Amino acid sequence: MKIPGFLFTLLLSCATIASEQSAQAGETRYSAFHDYRVATVAEGLIRPWSIAFLPDGEMLVTEQPGRLRVVRNGELLQEPVAGLPEVYYRGQGGLLDVVPHPDFADNQLLYLTYSKPLPGDESTTAVIRGRYQGGALQDVEEVFEARSRGRGHYGSRMVFDGKGHIFVTIGDRQAPPSGELEKHPAQLLSDHHGVVVRLMEDGSIPGDNPFAGKRNALPEIWSYGHRNAQGMIMDPATGELWLTEHGPQGGDELNLVEAGANYGWPVIGYGVNYGSGSAIHAATHAEGMTQPRKVWVPSIGTSGLALYSGDAFPHWRGHLLAGGLAGQEVTLLELDGQRVVREESLVKGLGRIRDVRQGPDGLVYLAIDDRGAKPSAIVRLEPAVRAPLPVND
Repeated sequence: MKIPGFLFTLLLSCATIASEQSAQAGETRYSAFHDYRVATVAEGLIRPWSIAFLPDGEMLVTEQPGRLRVVRNGELLQEPVAGLPEVYYRGQGGLLDVVPHPDFADNQLLYLTYSKPLPGDESTTAVIRGRYQGGALQDVEEVFEARSRGRGHYGSRMVFDGKGHIFVTIGDRQAPPSGELEKHPAQLLSDHHGVVVRLMEDGSIPGDNPFAGKRNALPEIWSYGHRNAQGMIMDPATGELWLTEHGPQGGDELNLVEAGANYGWPVIGYGVNYGSGSAIHAATHAEGMTQPRKVWVPSIGTSGLALYSGDAFPHWRGHLLAGGLAGQEVTLLELDGQRVVREESLVKGLGRIRDVRQGPDGLVYLAIDDRGAKPSAIVRLEPAVRAPLPVND
């Protein structure tokens, strides 16, 4: 059911006011379409980065220092999963995404991204896979190692398309946007700075990738000109690939990813330099460069992205849920086709939202990243029934 614009605005205003008055976990919060509570699922985690659900009901959580943790029957197990490689745990590096293979029930394959240590105190983004059996990752093999070096911006979100391919985001590694912007590494196809790569599930390269067979171009690249994409989701009904990526100071983006497209970083964009506020980009638009579907100014520090399809919150179906680190919020984005037509902030002030996932129960699960200041948690949003208003005689 479509709600008229003026009525939606009124509902949204009321929900925002109510939400600001109810900021504690466990209390009822209000949104334009659904009331909800925040319930704690697991506590005592250190810098959780990604959540994954297995067919038997287990939940897996990556911790950035290099541990893969298991939540079973509502309890966080003490021992992490064995068999993981050494990670480069510094700054933004560490153990990052975890995604089960679409046929996990048959093959027990898990895919993980991490910052891989390299000689000379350097690192890069790598993808491994292994069989999750007996509390350990076995038969581990590397699927992909990015040709990129730098201090941070590892990207690292993964998505399967159900057709034998896997997409992986690689950040621009904080390469400074200076000099001739068109020669920035994120604008070149000769390395993996600021790209989305498309691989076969075993790491081989699909022959129909847009730059396969092109001179001076890496054939894994699917799209380029990104800064640091840490949220990505594919709509199984349409095959549309959505991602959220960090801008600098201002200019976080929601992008619809298309084969061969250039998303402009750092030539075009909507942010400015940290601290000084000076200009980075040559413009906000340029011929041959793709515009975002939404821009956040100021930045919310986009991370984790989900496309809701469950029954627990029926009016959120078909909407995107975008996590925010600096903004400490989840942004609900209503789509009309490929356009964002409305947005609403949820769970403001709960903490830095690192990941957003829909669980098999239709509830929304969030990973809260505390930056190591204290143990963090996995929480979920549950429907709540609004108490009736008091009646005055």
